[in-house]
Parts: sequence; C-alpha cells; structure tokens
Amino acid sequence: MEKTHYDLIIIGAGPAGITAGVYAARKQIDTLIISKDVGGQAMWSSQIENYPGFVYVSGVELVRKFEEHLRTFDIKLRYAAVSSLERVGELYHATTEDGAVFVGRAVIVSSGKSPRLLNVPGEKEFTGRGVAYCSTCDGPLFAGMDVAVVGGGNSGLDAVAQMMRICPKVYLIEAEDELRADEVMRQKARAAENVEILTATTVKEIRGDAFVHSIVVQNVHTGELRTLEVKGVFVEVGLVPNSDFAKNVLRLNEWGEIPVDCGARTGVPGLFAAGDVTDVPQKQIICAAGDGAKAALGAYSYLVRQRIPTDWVR
Repeated sequence: MEKTHYDLIIIGAGPAGITAGVYAARKQIDTLIISKDVGGQAMWSSQIENYPGFVYVSGVELVRKFEEHLRTFDIKLRYAAVSSLERVGELYHATTEDGAVFVGRAVIVSSGKSPRLLNVPGEKEFTGRGVAYCSTCDGPLFAGMDVAVVGGGNSGLDAVAQMMRICPKVYLIEAEDELRADEVMRQKARAAENVEILTATTVKEIRGDAFVHSIVVQNVHTGELRTLEVKGVFVEVGLVPNSDFAKNVLRLNEWGEIPVDCGARTGVPGLFAAGDVTDVPQKQIICAAGDGAKAALGAYSYLVRQRIPTDWVR
C-alpha cells in the first residue's frame, strides 16, 4: 500500500524543488516530492554560463547533476501533477491528477511556470506535430527544415540562436515594434544571414495536414497577411505560473504568482513557496535554488515547533 502521510510535501522538482529536497533530506525530514518531471524550465536552457562552479553547462547536464545529488538521499519522488491543494485543519491535502491524496504537515510549492499559449487556430491541433515550446528539447528534430520562432524576448532569441545553426531559414516573429531581448542576442540574430526578423507581426493561424506546413502572420500596422512555409513553430511568448491548484489556500497576485517574504513564507502557516512560481522578480536558476534552500529550512523550523496531530499516520 502506498504511503500517504509525510511531514513535508514538495510540489515541483525544478531547481527550487530539488534543492528543497536535498536540504529537507539533510535535516532528516520525512519528505515526498510530487512532480510531473525533474528539472522544470532548467531543462530548456541550451547553455548556462552564470551558475557558479560551471563556466559552461547545458540545462540537461545541470539538471542531471541536481538529480544525482537528490538520489543520494532516501527521498520519495512521485511522478504526477498536483490538481488541488487544500488545508484541512493543520494539515495539507495534495491531490494528484490520478486521484491520489497525500497528506503533509508542511508544504513547499515549487511548481514553476509553463509556456504561455498563442491561442490561435491550429496551435492545439499541431502541438507535438510541428508546434513546440522547447527548442532545446525538440530543436534537433527540425534540422534541415525552415522554422519560425514566435517571441522576441531572451527565450525567443535563445531559440533562434539554436535553430539558425541547423535550419536553412528561421523566421523570428515579434508582436512589438522592437525585439525585447538583450542587445547581444539581438545582434547575433540580425547578423545571421538565414534569420528573417518580422517585428510588429502576430501569428493568426497555424496550418498543416499530418504536420505543420505553414503559418499565417499579420502586420499589426498595415493588416497585411503573409503565409510562411515552415515545418516547425517554436512558441516563446512567456510563461504562466503553475499555481491554479493552490488558489484555494493561497492569495495569488495579478500575474498568478505566489507572494512570499524573504524566508519563502506565504503567510499561511506551514505553507512555503520557492522559485519561478513566486513573485520573486529574479527568475534565475541560482535564485530558485537559493529560494528552495530557504523554504526547506523554514519548513524544518516550522515542523520542529509544531504539535504532531494525535491521529498522525507514520
């Protein structure tokens, strides 16, 4: 029979959740990590040059190191998505999408963010059949093909940098009049002969049969429509916090983020949050990891000061 009661439940296994798990294990807290994957957004980064100890490391390699460290401890990791989190008395009930319920005395929400959708015709139908949200994960599948990248921020330009090395033609589509990425990234895109930058342009439709074969774009000033023949569409228009499951126990800000203080506390006793799902402005791997450590230490301090319920199941 699967164990259901834990002193600490960590929701999410990105840099924040994994670090929280390591710190919790070192404090010998009976911990369960629930996550649909390991690594989160860190897996999407093709190159990381600002994580101490690594002059250069890929997101996949860094996550592998994180997971190896976590696996050295006797800590339970359950692969599932949490659909709801409820506070029942002094305890927390986390329900997964498959209907399982896990009970914790304390919880750390480190569920990160998910890609924002374009919400245009064809996007849903062709997801996984030409529409992708991770150039690091799926980019190699489109080698030798013409592709489009939607989004002119850093994530969009990172996707362009990856795809322009393996694709004959890359269209960069940005709704604003100017690209929003760091200047050094913009310069690289402008200098590439196989990159065509379309600013003040939005995607109106994604077309295909079995797979994507084209997209329809529109100039926001002139209204002119244009069809681009591409086999792949990488959507890089921002991220949405994975926080809906916790809205019944937490106050979210206008962007759906979880407000926290400097100790990763949410204001609800025993409930902590860390990483990109919070309102901490610096959305960086190292910041998320640090927040995860603070959350775990905060949870430990909370647990040692709390009365254990008389009906608690070990």
